[in-house]
Amino acid sequence: MAETQTWTRRGSNPKLEQEVIDIPPTPTGEGKYGAFPVSQTITTALIIAAWYSSNIGVLLLNKYLLSFFGYRYPIFLTMLHMCACSIYSFLAISWLEIVPMQFIVSRRQFLKILALSFIFSFSVVCGNTSLRYLPVSFNQAIGATTPFFTAIFAFIITCKRESSVVYMALVPVVFGIVIASNSEPLFHLFGFLVCLGSTAARALKSVVQGLLLTSEAEKLHSMNLLMYMAPIAALLLLPVTLFVEGNVLAITIEKARENTFIIFLLLGNMTMAYLVNLTNFLVTKHTSALTLQVLGNAKAAVAAVISVLIFKNPVTVMGMTGFVITIIGVILYSEAKKRFKAPH
Repeated sequence: MAETQTWTRRGSNPKLEQEVIDIPPTPTGEGKYGAFPVSQTITTALIIAAWYSSNIGVLLLNKYLLSFFGYRYPIFLTMLHMCACSIYSFLAISWLEIVPMQFIVSRRQFLKILALSFIFSFSVVCGNTSLRYLPVSFNQAIGATTPFFTAIFAFIITCKRESSVVYMALVPVVFGIVIASNSEPLFHLFGFLVCLGSTAARALKSVVQGLLLTSEAEKLHSMNLLMYMAPIAALLLLPVTLFVEGNVLAITIEKARENTFIIFLLLGNMTMAYLVNLTNFLVTKHTSALTLQVLGNAKAAVAAVISVLIFKNPVTVMGMTGFVITIIGVILYSEAKKRFKAPH
């Protein structure tokens, strides 16, 4: 930016010799043509595009690996996700400094993070396991019922009551998923139950996180929390995958010798799992938490459409109707939460 120029007017009157007149700086191209707002808009658009790509990409890759590629080890795959999130989070915070590094300050705080890690790993494992048995479109329809479980857990754990209008808005959320379930051609009971478990655990984590990490001393930024939760979750999953899935590491190495493409699939899948968390943070930073919520509602529908186009899974009119009703219910719930305050 050009510096402000000054000149002193001289004359016979000595008072005028102290008068300084500011000449405005010459406008730069950036200020003149509004380049900064444009660049900011482009940056935000790119971040939102990256958010959609990572969220939908990790879903489709998980589905491809678990159902079509023959890599039927959802627990080990989740453990790889956690390992990747641990490494990437540490590098992003300590090296790139995307947020200030925070440290665990007490044993009590560590135990709270341990509890959250258990819920977090359970949610992700159940979600990945469900993709072995259910189409992505139906998986996303079930996942859209998260607000229903959040309201239940908030009432049970914190005794927080919402207004009657908010609870009424949850009716189409549940009604829509009932219709979608009854009309799903590829319905699988076990897949449906573990997907419900994943959705409920995701809601439980949000409620418990708000309850446990409330004090200023213990409050952690989302990226720091991920850096601590991910390695704990990986350690929790290690004995589970060995017990349930056997020597998966040896199987994975053998598969990589037969087909090296699996290495790129797994590395891409692990990277996208971290990018989901990173872009969540970036979208909130550059827009707002409300924008992230709106994008999340739209993401379920976009992911469902793309998965149907790619995997060609059959859909019915009633199934699509149920999905749409659920999404509408989620939107109504979000609006009701903003407009109607909870009774005291």
